[in-house]
Amino acid sequence: MKVSSDRQTTLAGSVSLQGIGVHSGNRAEVTLHPADPGTGIVFTNRNPQTGAEIEFPAHWRAVSATALCTVLGDPATGGVSTVEHLMAALRGLGVDNAIVEMDGPEMPIMDGSSDAFVEAIDSVGLRRLTAVRRYIRVKKAVRVDQGSAWCELRPHEGCRFDVTIDFDAEVIGRQSMVLDLTPGNFRTELSRARTFGSVQDVKKLWSMGFALGSSLDNSVAISDGKVMNPEGTRWRDEFVRHKMLDAVGDLALAGLPFLGLYRSYKGGHRMNYAILVELFENAGKDAFEIVEGTFERPVMAPVLEMPMLAMAQGAS
Repeated sequence: MKVSSDRQTTLAGSVSLQGIGVHSGNRAEVTLHPADPGTGIVFTNRNPQTGAEIEFPAHWRAVSATALCTVLGDPATGGVSTVEHLMAALRGLGVDNAIVEMDGPEMPIMDGSSDAFVEAIDSVGLRRLTAVRRYIRVKKAVRVDQGSAWCELRPHEGCRFDVTIDFDAEVIGRQSMVLDLTPGNFRTELSRARTFGSVQDVKKLWSMGFALGSSLDNSVAISDGKVMNPEGTRWRDEFVRHKMLDAVGDLALAGLPFLGLYRSYKGGHRMNYAILVELFENAGKDAFEIVEGTFERPVMAPVLEMPMLAMAQGAS
């Protein structure tokens, strides 16, 4: 056996998606571009007041709100809301470096899942870079409790998610799922799981000027204990699958992939963010370490190292 390095990746080309913002109901567009090794995921947008281009990393320190979705920066001055489904697709498929070029304050909601982002990434493919991939290895357990809800990160060889939800609505109830995060598992088990909510809650949000783009085309709607979408759910437990998808996207804001186990009970965006704060700010330097990825493979013909495709014109 020979020890080899796990290499970083980027996109093999640029690709755009168009849709609507789930809160504004306005047109929204995003373009994904290749990026250099070590870039991470970086968003670019324009300040709507000044027209100046701004750039900010997809990082937990940039999170400004988690009430209805995960927001990076201030959307009024160039920040972006509802980033979690794209971030889940990028992390789930193993994309380490990309420039995310926005044309407004909201990510397009598409069908309420990560499926369209997966298809877009697949349409251009990935390119392996020469730089070694780095990971955040969890070394000791850290936990956050908020009432009856809790979440924690624990040491684990690999990246595993263990998520439980518990809703009063009979159509949801208590659902649990455990999944080792790999590109294959993400594609087949998580990527198509849609966001969900009650019709009553959506009507309240409409009255406050939120969720104006929400519809049966981009969410699973529940009313009087029933799923209102004519096609029903994509899985019986689509609800917990979507909560896990959100957790994958939110934890991607750590900046590097995890080696560890993430567990949550009644979790959501706020708690996903809170566990990152707990790990990086409160748990101490011995709670995690940054390691380079290596794996063993049989001695065979050398693996071709692919140079990075040149950045598309207009990307930062």
